[in-house]
Amino acid sequence: MTDTYQTSGTSPTSPFEPLLDDKQAGEMLGLHPKTLQRLARRGKIPAVRIGRYWRYRASILNQWIDVNSSGQPACVGNERRI
Repeated sequence: MTDTYQTSGTSPTSPFEPLLDDKQAGEMLGLHPKTLQRLARRGKIPAVRIGRYWRYRASILNQWIDVNSSGQPACVGNERRI
């Protein structure tokens, strides 16, 4: 009998992508974990709810950033231009 599932997730042929928790995804996006949870609850960011926890796929978050970014740098402080 062959085992078709790999649990390590380190194999290059493994289709399973480990999920990120709130802290890991928040660090990746530069957001506080509670802000990320709020966005997930409101459906503003792609997330999967497992029980009472939100989980995120890094590849999906990268796609979300690409689709939702304007390509313009964010204005910080008094750097706004008209």
